[in-house]
Amino acid sequence: MKPDTGTENSPEPRPAATLVLLRRTARCPLQALMVVRHTAVEFAGGAAVFPGGRVDASDHVHAEADDDAFRFAAIRETFEECGIVLAYEDTGGELVSKARARALRETYRLAVSTGELAFADMLRDERLRPATDLLIPFAHWITPPLRKKRYDTHFFIAPYDGDQEILHDDGEVTQAEWISPETLLSDAKNGRYKLVFATRLNVERLAAFASVDDAIATVRDTPVVTVRPESVETPKGRMVRIPGDAGYGGELFLSNDPSSI
Repeated sequence: MKPDTGTENSPEPRPAATLVLLRRTARCPLQALMVVRHTAVEFAGGAAVFPGGRVDASDHVHAEADDDAFRFAAIRETFEECGIVLAYEDTGGELVSKARARALRETYRLAVSTGELAFADMLRDERLRPATDLLIPFAHWITPPLRKKRYDTHFFIAPYDGDQEILHDDGEVTQAEWISPETLLSDAKNGRYKLVFATRLNVERLAAFASVDDAIATVRDTPVVTVRPESVETPKGRMVRIPGDAGYGGELFLSNDPSSI
């Protein structure tokens, strides 16, 4: 099998963070929060993905370690894209309520999204603490060298039992919803959603869990193995190779992703 290799001109991967936020309902033991990216977005345009994005310099304000900066970025991006504020009140230590989140969204979301105001400053001014303790390392993917845009993405998983509304930003994101992994995979197969390779494999991984509690307990005890996908030629045609011990049930997978994503 001959893998694709990068060149000295390959761009450095940009640090990024993604939040796999899970909830249970009376009818469904596990749903994930997903967003659909605008078709005009260059990276994964039109695809259903978990909330997330690049780690900004301001994300290091609350970070005592690099890992905390990634967690903070995942929480910030979820606020920007979905309107959920995953943070604690300084007084009482409870998670932000539905009404409080609505007020924060109406007051700060646009300014935070445009970079006019740092998310860290919003939290400070409103006496909130980011709920980074809820986030558990789930996966680590690095975009292949031959891609025009590359990301070094840390995925975190977290349970959510609050009642905040989700509201997409209607800019970079055109849709946001809670959906079960099984439904998402079925709808993707029928053409309702587009899933890039990394998202598809992580959604398939979620589908193997019986409940949110099962997912959290299993992931907490599972070491994260870095995935650097390689496109390889095999007797069956071109496939994608990843580490067999990364938790996705194999090493070789078919991928129909366009080269741009």
